[in-house]
Amino acid sequence: MAKRTTIPQIMRLKGQRPIVSLTAYTAPLASLLDEHVDFLLVGDSMGMVLYGLPSTIGVTLEMMIAHGAAVVRGSKKACVIVDMPFGSYQASPTKAFENAARIMSETGCAGVKLEGGQEMAETIKFLVERGVPVLAHVGLLPQHANQVGGFLTQRDEEKILADAHAVANAGAFATVIECTEPAISRRITNEIAIPTIGIGAGVDCDGQILVTEDMIGQGTGYVPSFVKRYAEVHEDITKAAHNYAEDVRNKRFPKA
Repeated sequence: MAKRTTIPQIMRLKGQRPIVSLTAYTAPLASLLDEHVDFLLVGDSMGMVLYGLPSTIGVTLEMMIAHGAAVVRGSKKACVIVDMPFGSYQASPTKAFENAARIMSETGCAGVKLEGGQEMAETIKFLVERGVPVLAHVGLLPQHANQVGGFLTQRDEEKILADAHAVANAGAFATVIECTEPAISRRITNEIAIPTIGIGAGVDCDGQILVTEDMIGQGTGYVPSFVKRYAEVHEDITKAAHNYAEDVRNKRFPKA
């Protein structure tokens, strides 16, 4: 039986080779991606991708746990990290630990991800000291998109740099850098000891992550400009559904 990639193994990849990550929300998709990635992220992006929500704000702790458990069951090799949804960690470090512990115990995941830099450093430290591995998230924070006016490229170098140093010093095992000027991401990657995982943040991060549905062309909504399409599943599904409907209507399916 294959052993799962561990968080220390991911940390040791910094400076060795790029870290590969994708999102997964279901067991079947997790099983398809498992062999090809270092870690799978059960992102709160599922609210928009799977549930048709306008943002990630409406995602609940129960949703994250249900999908996180499915991804763990569907995978064997990849390290699995689960997002902490909006409202589950901001109130206090104690509340954050209560919810993070529930996520880990009920899903079997290796760690959690939460958004925020300097303002979340105390919470990250509190979690890590109590045995909860934390993947940090700086730059564009989707849970704060309403506050900053949308999904915009982040250019405040000193703030983002300070955020990255804060989460690294607090004990995060790695940090996502989202929608940030590549020069800023490069500087962060060179200055902090933990791996950086880019999404729309340039090629110089220690690794990359994409929303899988964007990568395979399954979604029908807005696709960020930095995404590269590696398949067009949307077209294949649409064609298959059309052909099936035509066969049913013309009594070609099922065959007598």
